[in-house]
Amino acid sequence: MEITPFIRKANYYETDQMGIIHHSNYIRWFEEARIDYMEKMGYGYEKANEAGIDFALLGLCCEYKSMVRFGDTVRIIARVIHFTPSRMTVGYRVLDEKTGELRTTGESRHCYFDNRKRRPVSLKKALPELYAKFDLLKITPEEFWNGEIG
Repeated sequence: MEITPFIRKANYYETDQMGIIHHSNYIRWFEEARIDYMEKMGYGYEKANEAGIDFALLGLCCEYKSMVRFGDTVRIIARVIHFTPSRMTVGYRVLDEKTGELRTTGESRHCYFDNRKRRPVSLKKALPELYAKFDLLKITPEEFWNGEIG
């Protein structure tokens, strides 16, 4: 199954005084790309939430390589690069749509959280269908960061 990148045009309201996308917006873009990825893999956030499962954020990092400016279009590649029955790490690569230049990289770490019981759970037990999809689409961090995926 090939999953296409998330395409995002930079808006004026997302810029700072220098006309560059403010750093806080990349975190929002990561979330948009992660939601898009899950929808394209056939098991969106809404479906998981209906089943009572959420993805609690444990940590986040972002490294800026080059600037994105108002009007630029970027391609955001989001992939689950590590997962266990209780946690996952999503990697992000933000590339300029025209040139392919790497603009930003990042990762978010999550645990699977049962909204009804208010505690972390095993995704393998709680949503085996979603766990199987992650397993089917698994890649190594090396494949992702070396640009072999996307």
